[in-house]
Amino acid sequence: MVAVSAAPVYPVHVTAVLDHPSRGLWLVKWLLVVPHYVVLAFLWLGFVVVSVLAFFAILVTGRYPAALFRYNVGVLRWSWRVTYYAYGALATDRYPPFTLEDVPDYPAHFSVDYPEHLSRGLVLVKWWLLALPHYVVVGLFVGGGTWFARRADQNWDWSWGSGGLVSVLVCISAVVLLFRGTYPRALFDVVLGMQRWALRVAGYAALMTDVYPPFRLDLGGDDPDALVLGPSTGPDGEPVTAAGPDAAGPDAAGPDAAGPDAASPGARTSWTAGRVVALVVGSFVALTAMAPLIGGTALTVADHLARDGQGYLTSPTTTLRSAGFALTSDRLLFDSGGPAWAVPARVLGTARVRVTSTDPSRPVFVGVGPASSVSRYLAGVAYSTPTDFGDGRAVAYTEHDGGAPVGTPGSQGFWTQQISGTGEQTLTWEPGAGEWTVVVMPADGRAGIVAAVDAGVTAPSITWIGGALIVAGLVGLALGIAVIVASAAARRTPPATR
Repeated sequence: MVAVSAAPVYPVHVTAVLDHPSRGLWLVKWLLVVPHYVVLAFLWLGFVVVSVLAFFAILVTGRYPAALFRYNVGVLRWSWRVTYYAYGALATDRYPPFTLEDVPDYPAHFSVDYPEHLSRGLVLVKWWLLALPHYVVVGLFVGGGTWFARRADQNWDWSWGSGGLVSVLVCISAVVLLFRGTYPRALFDVVLGMQRWALRVAGYAALMTDVYPPFRLDLGGDDPDALVLGPSTGPDGEPVTAAGPDAAGPDAAGPDAAGPDAASPGARTSWTAGRVVALVVGSFVALTAMAPLIGGTALTVADHLARDGQGYLTSPTTTLRSAGFALTSDRLLFDSGGPAWAVPARVLGTARVRVTSTDPSRPVFVGVGPASSVSRYLAGVAYSTPTDFGDGRAVAYTEHDGGAPVGTPGSQGFWTQQISGTGEQTLTWEPGAGEWTVVVMPADGRAGIVAAVDAGVTAPSITWIGGALIVAGLVGLALGIAVIVASAAARRTPPATR
């Protein structure tokens, strides 16, 4: 008799069998699963990149590439087996296999029906906007549960409390298992229901289905969405589309009814270790290439849009203050080693510091000089060095105790550039090799200064630097994607001769 399967209500299937774990093995599973966590770290790197590629493929073609689909299902399946073995369930002592494929006799299974078509429009919103209500529920179940507020330096900050109901229930189950030798069946059913909910949302958010996850806690290890009539081989995770309750098999609905890789009986592909490694390496290369690509793009945008009328890239104006006799920058180190284009004067161009005292009648001094000379002049002097400008918060300072300086700043002979007076003072400077310090002081040598300050550079080489970074990023991204595509290329096994 041919097995007939009814069309599943939801295409993400999560099943598990309580496998009678031992009393105490869970005490050391944190150590035993370390190899899996290391491998999964790399596999999830590939998962992220594959999901991005799938996003664009769905947006353009309305289809999820079958080989990439199998890879991502395999990563979720591997993660679910490790979670089930370790502290996401503790419901088996059988060590998880190192494979993306389904293992029929392992007690935990995960599979997703391959979608023949996905909505181009939903792919833009379902993984963030539409899934938001589910993210709240999943956060309570498995990913944290409470927002905590704390006060630090007179500012309120927020942090996310980790844990979740699953962690609590698994902890209780572990204690009961330790003392009674049995896993509470009722807690197992609830834990599986929560994990099933989370994995359904994961499949939806990973663009594997357009069917919205049900707000339903299906308890126990059996997936109620998959009604099976007759003998079943169990979830295999292959990209198979259900043909409907009247289909007797793949041939009943045409050659494509069983998915893109089942057009011929026996023609299938699998993710071998070599292909997985190639995909992970390609993903790493692609992600690494994003850094110069984003940096180069930011530099190019700044070069064209962020310059002021005088051609400077300028920082926001910040009010700085000191009860002492000076405000100083941290030491600025420039190195002239390397090719000519790397000399700071060529890279930074002209530097500019603009200072305006809040007391318009009081003259202010601005100077830049060798860091060693500035340190000797300010030795034993009370002054402040801004260290953290924060994000909308008050500026943090390093305070230096002492008395008044010997002599006014304008009388010192070590300054490379200096300017003083009332109103806005603008100091320009061609940076050279060495260590330098910028100093703002009351010109009269008295204590106390409050001033609005901004700094800028012309950076004439930014166009070339940004362009070079963009080219390097594009080359790396193209190389990474090429490796991923090559690793995902289907290698079909010809059907057996009858």
